[in-house]
Amino acid sequence: MNIVAVRNLQSYWEHTNHRDAEGALRAWFNAVKSAQWTCPQDVKDTYASASIIANNRVVFNIKGNDYRLIVAIAYRMQYVYIKFIGTHAEYDKIDATVVDDFK
Repeated sequence: MNIVAVRNLQSYWEHTNHRDAEGALRAWFNAVKSAQWTCPQDVKDTYASASIIANNRVVFNIKGNDYRLIVAIAYRMQYVYIKFIGTHAEYDKIDATVVDDFK
């Protein structure tokens, strides 16, 4: 998969008080960049705890569910677009189906 807005992952752990997310976000990135997902079930086969939601979006639990990562996936094009990274509490305040913090 081609991951769009990779800088946002690095920026999140470097420029916030969430340096503890670095290892888990790097692990997610490395796994996803080598994946070839063609449908939501492929994502679930890789990440059973991922939540498939509207608008081709997926919510990943990061670092034991301390953080949430929302992406939009264009399966045919093999692109994953980073839409949101935040704590579980921050996630609870947004609408995961439309959020786009990284425009």
